[in-house]
Amino acid sequence: MGMKIAAKPRAPLVPVGRKRCDDPRIDYKDIAYLAKFMTPQAQLQSRRRTSFCAQCQRQLKQSVKRARFMGLLPFVG
Repeated sequence: MGMKIAAKPRAPLVPVGRKRCDDPRIDYKDIAYLAKFMTPQAQLQSRRRTSFCAQCQRQLKQSVKRARFMGLLPFVG
């Protein structure tokens, strides 16, 4: 057994947007707001990155799916 190599500490993620849970529901028609939480490849960013609670992240996911289905957001970048 060899020596273990110490892992590098991760750099802290910069949150993209802040949302309190008492804010109104995320709307699928607000494309500018939804686009803040997507990567250039049109993927959703993680909860760590968006700093949403689990319920709000699910609302975001559902809103993005609805916007994609309506043709307001791209499926791929």
